[in-house]
Formats: sequence, structure tokens, C-alpha cells
Amino acid sequence: MSVHGVDDQAEVGIIGGSGLYALDGLTDVRRVRVSTPYGEPSDEVVLGTLSGKRVAFLPRHGEGHRISPSHLPARANIHALKSLGVRQVLSISAVGSLREDYAPGDLVVPDQIVDRTSQARGNSFFDQDVVVHVPFATPYCDRLRPLLADAARANARVHTAGTYCCIEGPQFSTRAESELYRSWGLDIIGMTAVPEARLAREAELCYAGLALVTDYDCWHDGHDSVTAQAVAEVMHRNGEAAKATLTALLTTLPTDVACACQNALATSIITPLTKLPESTRDRYALLLGKYLPTG
Repeated sequence: MSVHGVDDQAEVGIIGGSGLYALDGLTDVRRVRVSTPYGEPSDEVVLGTLSGKRVAFLPRHGEGHRISPSHLPARANIHALKSLGVRQVLSISAVGSLREDYAPGDLVVPDQIVDRTSQARGNSFFDQDVVVHVPFATPYCDRLRPLLADAARANARVHTAGTYCCIEGPQFSTRAESELYRSWGLDIIGMTAVPEARLAREAELCYAGLALVTDYDCWHDGHDSVTAQAVAEVMHRNGEAAKATLTALLTTLPTDVACACQNALATSIITPLTKLPESTRDRYALLLGKYLPTG
């Protein structure tokens, strides 16, 4: 795991999705390469100051959008941000809409997730010697979500809740699948919320998502089925709204906060930590440090 100095610290992490590969307006910029027990993150982390806050920006799919959803190093991404001192994470993503009233160009601050991935993405940091069951009834931070929604209102039409259906991809849905998800009452569909949100909770980070609606998936008779090109075109237009939202949020976002997310492991660790092998203690030092016995 990398060791970082004071100059490599950040207060807020921003994960950029499709169409958001850089942040405008950053000052005091430096790029750092971070190594983790879970491999390398998607790319170098860009550190800088925006709206008076020190931020760490990481493009989820890497520079040039070279990593598909099924192969994202989500564990390394979240671990890297935490190692840089980040306590709050803002996740930007492109999504399709499963509702008539969630139109392309709208922004959604989701409050729930339904996981339809293959469960092979590395859903937990704790894959050896330690068993942890974190609460996940509210996958997004209840304190951070409304702040993000308020900041977004000046930039686009905003939906302050919604259930994100996370599919495996990289293919888009069939029409039958899209209709099934609609019948379940799901609101938006994408490929990246899982395991990112799960891992943020295990890392005791406050995590909120800003979803940019680009299409109606493939269920809407009045609109063409989603294509990668169409997503890219809408994201190019909507990216400015996302950037403006982040700038506005960071202006007023408190950084010295107490939140249940930041103590998610307190009642979640099943395995006694008193006799862990040294290699296991080293692997989980960043995540379990405050819970590991000393001496």
C-alpha cells in the first residue's frame, strides 16, 4: 500500500463516470499513483482544490474510457481514496431511465439500489480471515444525498430519489429485461453502482451518487433504444451540469462531520480481531485500524 504525505491528502473524493473524465477549475493540481492491497486503481488520482475544498478525482473507467464495468477495480478505487484521507465520496454516472417522467437530461440522486450483477466483481474488501456484515439498508448516505440534490437544482431538473438497477453489462438490456425492471418499480438503470456503494460502506465513507439520465433504455416506443454513441452525446451536454453541481456543493459542504457511515464497521465485524495473522492485519490496516487491538 502506498504511503502518502500531507500534500497528498484530500477531503472529498469524486469518481467520474462516462463523459466526466476531468474536473475543470482545479487549482494546486498534482497527480498521484496509488497502490493498494487490491491492485492498482483505474488511473492516477488527480488532487486539487475546488471551491475551497481539497478533492481527489478518479475517472472510474480510466483515461480514454478503457475499462468496462465488469472489470472495474472498484476495491482499489475506494481503498485508494480512503488512503488519501477522503471521508466523503461523490459518484457520477450515466444511467438509462425506466420511467416516463425521468427524462434524458434530468439528474437523479438515487436512494436505493437493486443489484443485478453477476456477483463476481469483488463485492467486499474482506476476502480472507475476517468476516464482516455491514448494514446496507440505505446504500447511499442519508446526510450527503439531500445536500447533493440541493446543489443540483440550479443546473437541471432533479429527482431527489430513485432506485438504481445495476446490471452486469457490458451489453445493454433486452426489451423484456427493461420491461421486467419497470414492472418492479425500478427507476434508473446503469452498470457501476455495485460494488462501489457496498465498498464505500465497508470503508466507512459517506457515499452519494449523481446519476445523469441519457436515454430511455429500450422500453420506450417513442424513443430509439440506447446506444453507446447516444449516451456519449447526452453526457457531453450534461457533463457541464454535473460539474456545476459539484462546484456548488463543495462551496458549502461541511468536511468535519459525524455520520453513521463513518462507523459502519463498529457492529459489523464477526471475527475476533485479537489473533489475526500479521499479513491479515497489514492487508486490512487502513480499513480496520481503529478496531484492531494494540499491544
